[in-house]
Amino acid sequence: MKLISPTALPAKSFTTPTKAWEYAHEIYERNTAFILQQFKALTTGKNQQGKVRAFYPKVSVDITSYLKSATSLPYGFLHSPGLYSTTLTATDLFKAYLIDQFTLVLKNHGGTIEVGESDTPIPLHYAASSANGIDASGLEVPLRDLFDAPDLGNTDDEISNGTLIPEDGDPHPLAAFTAPRIDYSLNRLNHYTATNAEHFQNFVIFTNYQFYIDEFCDLAKQYMADGHADYDSFIEPGNLTTNNQRLGGKIEGSASKKLPQMPAYHLTAPGRRGITMINIGVGPSNAKTATDHVAVLRPHSWLMLGHCAGLRNSQQLGDYVLGHAYMREDHVLDSDLPLSVPIPALAEVQVALEDAITDVTKLKGIERKRIMRTGTIATLDNRNWELWNQKEVIRRLSQSRAIALDMESATIAANGFRFRIPYGTLLCVSDKPLHGELKLPGMASNFYRTQVNQHLHIGLRAMEILREQPAERLHSRKLRSFAETAFQ
Repeated sequence: MKLISPTALPAKSFTTPTKAWEYAHEIYERNTAFILQQFKALTTGKNQQGKVRAFYPKVSVDITSYLKSATSLPYGFLHSPGLYSTTLTATDLFKAYLIDQFTLVLKNHGGTIEVGESDTPIPLHYAASSANGIDASGLEVPLRDLFDAPDLGNTDDEISNGTLIPEDGDPHPLAAFTAPRIDYSLNRLNHYTATNAEHFQNFVIFTNYQFYIDEFCDLAKQYMADGHADYDSFIEPGNLTTNNQRLGGKIEGSASKKLPQMPAYHLTAPGRRGITMINIGVGPSNAKTATDHVAVLRPHSWLMLGHCAGLRNSQQLGDYVLGHAYMREDHVLDSDLPLSVPIPALAEVQVALEDAITDVTKLKGIERKRIMRTGTIATLDNRNWELWNQKEVIRRLSQSRAIALDMESATIAANGFRFRIPYGTLLCVSDKPLHGELKLPGMASNFYRTQVNQHLHIGLRAMEILREQPAERLHSRKLRSFAETAFQ
């Protein structure tokens, strides 16, 4: 079938990061607009005489020496001489990120950045805004006959998993995610969270309990009404936006008629330095789904803030658990990250969480230890694990030295490790099934209610501490493997 494509644009070399981004943006905008124009013509009755095809922009760097500038960052440099390349998408959304990555590569290696068109087609589904989609109702011909569709057979996480071995002559990956992989997640994020990707902030809190979301919403709206100095707006599912009173206080958009599967809420700040909170619900599958898609936005940190089962008799309902190791029996990542791979605690995140507990509770040292335990968290994929053979379960949990059990934390930590995103876990004990204290009405004490109320504030304070960290401290070298991509 004849191909209908825009005139090919030449590859160009740049020594200025902003100019490199501008050309990549020009290619992306022109090519997606071309696809959408052809689709619009088809829906208005124009006969199409071939298959429409336009390509993602591509950025490449070629170095011939191991020499690089001294850098304290664990990213921004190329691991060995050779050609490196990646495809780009959503260039406007990733503008600041891409310019930062281009800047680091040029600073560390010199030379030029080459930008041109790739040989990877842009699917019609991804050319359209994830918020608007496309309406193909009434068309009598299959869209795949006339436009490129997502190629999920070649959309994977080999780069992030460290399993990609380039064929002889092929370039090394420059970034952890290709353009089609990013586009896939951008569309999924909109579907699952009912908010646009542009609203997501660089500091993300995942929770498994609606109470935290309710508290977050109340607090964020109070911030907006009070003219909080750090945050500009609060965005809810449906992209309902409440602007800060000091910026006029205008309310824009409308709320979703029904909540999505994983509703997201965004307390925005300049430079995406605000906080996003997502209710992922219960279970490791949800935890993996959410983190798989949020990861393409390259956040600076994410935390799990939720409820857990306490496993020690010395714990009370409402005690906090700061995870420093994980017993992984969630199984959803077994094929991506072998169980033999340890998931280390990250000192920067651990210290931020401890400091946040001190700041909020005003407790230090031994007093803080009375309400907080640090230790191993066991994450299982069976919500009714209490019905297993108790002797066998207790033996395994005891051998692991676990002090708490949940269904999400190890998944979120392991995916943070896999995607090079600093992670941490702070849980609140809501039941003690091994000691007869089940999650039943009337079990909550006043102490428990007080702890839950301040739990969210601790998580928010930890994120505020983390965002003041310099990048070279927060993005730990613990998360980088032997042959890493240059882009963070």
